[in-house]
Amino acid sequence: MDLFSRAWAALRVAVAGLSEEDFTQPSGCTGWLVRDLVCHLVIDAQDVLITLVTPADTEPTRDAVTYWEIADKPPTGDEPLDALTVRLAAAYEDPRLLQFHLDDVGSAAGRAAELADPNLWLRTRDEVITAGDYLAAYVLEWTLHHLDLVAHLPHVAAPPEETLARSRRILENIAGTTFPATWSDSDALLIGTGRRTPTEAEEAELGELASKVPLILG
Repeated sequence: MDLFSRAWAALRVAVAGLSEEDFTQPSGCTGWLVRDLVCHLVIDAQDVLITLVTPADTEPTRDAVTYWEIADKPPTGDEPLDALTVRLAAAYEDPRLLQFHLDDVGSAAGRAAELADPNLWLRTRDEVITAGDYLAAYVLEWTLHHLDLVAHLPHVAAPPEETLARSRRILENIAGTTFPATWSDSDALLIGTGRRTPTEAEEAELGELASKVPLILG
């Protein structure tokens, strides 16, 4: 839960420091500009708030690893919800309004996470998960989106090292194997989720992972 707070705080600080021009740059999410990604983060923060106040009365069916489902194809940016996010982001017009909204809702989500009982059973996506596992899963969510945010903004701070390391372990648990030890945590996450195409040398290092990546998380 501490890593959730670190990952989320670092991502919000990065967004708060963006310039107006930064919002018009492409992000690491297919079909989305940075402003679209930030709008998605607002929606994510709302989802966290909703989930943390949606208790379940049956035992957990998912954990921090099995929370994630693997899609059979990468996103194109054309799905209805993705398209809605783009339209909603454009409606803000002034990027400072997006920054304000993320800070407002995001701060509330952060406080709710700090107050949550990690053993509480929560219902989300028609499944049940403990609050601790749910927030652990979101360490990966925040870290991947932080990498998406800085994909074309080299002047913006990258995710914290400890959240990169934890996210790599979660992704390796999802894959059922480890990524090459020579890869940085960022490279493992980017290549492992299809955000970057491996070089020929990296492809050769994949071994049994070659048939499993990219892992399209949903």
